[in-house]
Amino acid sequence: MNYFNVGKIVNTQGLQGEMRVLSVTDFAEERFKKGNTLALFDKKDQFVMDVEITSHRKVKNFDIIKFKGMYHINDIEKFRDFTLKVREEDLKDLEDGEFYYHEIIGLEVYENDILLGTIKEILQPGANDVWVVKRKGKRDLLLPYIPPVVLGIDIEQGRVDVEIPEGLDDEN
Repeated sequence: MNYFNVGKIVNTQGLQGEMRVLSVTDFAEERFKKGNTLALFDKKDQFVMDVEITSHRKVKNFDIIKFKGMYHINDIEKFRDFTLKVREEDLKDLEDGEFYYHEIIGLEVYENDILLGTIKEILQPGANDVWVVKRKGKRDLLLPYIPPVVLGIDIEQGRVDVEIPEGLDDEN
């Protein structure tokens, strides 16, 4: 069975069994919705158990969630640095032009048919996502996911075509 990361538990929140989660999904409202079930994985990426969400709210950059049957800080302290994942069969179909992070990470990035590198991570700093492109012999390239930069995405071919604006890549 395949699982995909949706968040990491980074701390507890208060004494009533709530946890601070650093989300790594564009669908936090859907993933952490009351009644949803997620898989909990330990620090060694081993499956621990399924958990049901009983509450969710946003506080600053964190999603604050609570699991069914866990009502006190003592019930959840052991889950710090654990990962929350969604099962592949629980993924919803997306609209045309929308992608899951796991579909983008690992794609090769090309500019004018020249391979620049491979997408290794997606950051969410604000208005738009930023794709981190790992390059051979150079620092990682931070590529904003915006129309003038990302020209095309071909999941089947494992390829992203881009046009890097002047000044974005200071190593040229």
